[in-house]
Amino acid sequence: MSKQTDDFFKNIISHAKEYGFVFPSSEIYDGLSAVYDYGQLGSELKNNLKTYWWKSMVQLNENIVGIDAAIFMHPTTWKASGHVDGFNDPMIDNKDSKKRYRADQLIEDKIDRYAKDGKTDKAEQLQKELDDALNADDLARLKAIIEEHNIVCPISGTKNWTEVRQFNLMFATQMGAMADGAEQVYLRPETAQGIFVNFLNVQKTGRMKIPFGIAQIGKAFRNEVIARQFIMRMREFEQMEMQFFVRPGSELEWYTRWKETRLKWHLALGADPAKYRYHDHAKLAHYANAAVDIEYEFPFGFKEVEGIHSRTDFDLKQHQEYSKKKMQYFDPEINQNYIPYVIETSIGLDRLFLTVLANSLVQEDLSTPEKQDSRVVLKFHPAIAPVKAAVLPLTKKDGLPDKAREIMAKLKLDFNLQYDEKDAIGKRYRRQDAIGTPFCITVDYQTLDDDTVTIRHRDSMEQERVPAAELGRIIADLVSWNNLLEKLI
Repeated sequence: MSKQTDDFFKNIISHAKEYGFVFPSSEIYDGLSAVYDYGQLGSELKNNLKTYWWKSMVQLNENIVGIDAAIFMHPTTWKASGHVDGFNDPMIDNKDSKKRYRADQLIEDKIDRYAKDGKTDKAEQLQKELDDALNADDLARLKAIIEEHNIVCPISGTKNWTEVRQFNLMFATQMGAMADGAEQVYLRPETAQGIFVNFLNVQKTGRMKIPFGIAQIGKAFRNEVIARQFIMRMREFEQMEMQFFVRPGSELEWYTRWKETRLKWHLALGADPAKYRYHDHAKLAHYANAAVDIEYEFPFGFKEVEGIHSRTDFDLKQHQEYSKKKMQYFDPEINQNYIPYVIETSIGLDRLFLTVLANSLVQEDLSTPEKQDSRVVLKFHPAIAPVKAAVLPLTKKDGLPDKAREIMAKLKLDFNLQYDEKDAIGKRYRRQDAIGTPFCITVDYQTLDDDTVTIRHRDSMEQERVPAAELGRIIADLVSWNNLLEKLI
């Protein structure tokens, strides 16, 4: 990471805390590693991102419905899914710093450094070595690669490494009042299994016909050993997943379709298309016959924000075997019973949140020959902005606050607003720019005469005079979900 990109990433983190988007969890107790809290603006932005996903996935698709499955599930669920035996990461410890790292991520960081230093051949060769070792599950080879490329511990700076070994990422706990009779259960490491075990419930009660999908937004938990890159990798995180059930043999066609649909969804938010790319998996999970990541170019490099996977019939077949309940679908079009194949779209909400912050945070130089000036602005799409508009009386006297409050009382029934009467109007504009408020409504002395107000547009900083009575309609049009969703149809 160059100093410029490193500084930008630090600016994102500090801005997120300063303006109430993201706080370190339990900060008064020095925090908890890889755990974060969303503040007053962060929770609003997060909810808006969930709404955008839910509307685009469930509301726009007649054959996709949503559920909300419990976090706790019968422990056999995780045996059937393979998580008990196979949900592991290759870990390596540095004996001097006593820190534990994912071996593959240490190597990926080295690949990024080679690429940034212009050593493309070395980066490509190291990527091939890593892919070969991962495909072969060769832990000894992973350690050898770390040694051959002189990869050091980021803390101690030494190469005093242990052997690479597997580490299970699931959190286990006890369910039951009595210690002797307690049953070991797990905090779910993914939300997908809650969909699979409810496949028949949804299909039968909803009279769903193949192809159809089940969507879900929910918390998942993984004992990520490495806390790094802010909210990119956390122990408690939120997923937005949709499992799309299809007829066997049609899965790759649907896989391609969903791959294109999901990238289009990201780009609709207004990001630079050059910052996104597809990354096909070099090593497929044993249950998959195709897998791709949608990656975004963060300040620290391209990283996954969403995965699209063709999971075949593995999940339903496994649950049929372990539960002894038939997970088949009768297809009247071909007069045949079969276990459906599944296309999965899975997006990390926290990573999407970071993507939106990184894509929106801009520092603009507004200097003129007469005056030095600048502003920091979050250029959120208006539909997802935490605060839709700010109501600002020009001064704190002469009845302007009363008129502003009157306008606010009408608009807050439909929109999340802020009221601010402290400091000069220019400072108040800057505060709203910094939290991404797309529109500011200024109430001035002319308002008292003709009941018009000024709307100031965040991105252009242009101002227009409009009747106060028209504000509800004007703001509704500017922040409407339709402005996003129409791009997806």
